[in-house]
Amino acid sequence: MTQFFSIIEADIYVIVDGDATYDLASLRKMVDILLSKRLDMVVGRRVEVGVDLENKVYRRGHRFGNKVITNAIAYVFDQKASNRIFQDMLSGYHVFSRRYVKSFPSLSQGFEIETQLNVHALQLKMRCEELPTPYFKRPSGSQSKLSTYRDGIKIAWTIFKIYSTEKPFLFYSVLSVVFGLVSIFLAIPLFITFINTGSVPRLPTAVLSTGLMIFAFLSLVTGMILQNVTKGRIEVKRLFYLSYPAPHEKQ
Repeated sequence: MTQFFSIIEADIYVIVDGDATYDLASLRKMVDILLSKRLDMVVGRRVEVGVDLENKVYRRGHRFGNKVITNAIAYVFDQKASNRIFQDMLSGYHVFSRRYVKSFPSLSQGFEIETQLNVHALQLKMRCEELPTPYFKRPSGSQSKLSTYRDGIKIAWTIFKIYSTEKPFLFYSVLSVVFGLVSIFLAIPLFITFINTGSVPRLPTAVLSTGLMIFAFLSLVTGMILQNVTKGRIEVKRLFYLSYPAPHEKQ
């Protein structure tokens, strides 16, 4: 992906998983929508063809993971269900404009790339749409590399990283509250003992409580600093994105 985005020079870019499950006939419509509406990204939202009684086309575990990460990212970017752009965050079918591709820091690898593609668009408030596209069963003899449990762990880790980088003040504030509450919980018995006896017999606990409270304040300050850094980073990325012209129909 990194080499594809950095080396190829084009007006429109397409990526699609090479497992023969996506409908290539929908590509023309996706490109037309991108050009006519001057969008930066069109995502092919997967819709199963026929009834999947054996749960092999779109597994329930993958569907659940997709829903979890879609809702989590929508919350990060304050998107309500009524105006949510993406319903299929893990789709492997995308059409991009040139200015999307050239502003995308393609450093992610493997499973995370689909999520980062959507995060980049939401972060810079790009014009995007989803288009329902048929999703077929894998050809006989081929095997999926997806694993429900392994990919579930990756989804959880991806959500964790997105919250820490996109909402650092909220993320580190939660850590600050947790550290602070544990510190107070440990300090209350020590304080009562000190009032009654004038001594602190459990010195290691007192040191631990003090350390946790220090961590709480450090987490809060870290969140405040990183929030400003994140804001500046997004502004620079958006300026670079806007330096490229929007896609348009060629006459």
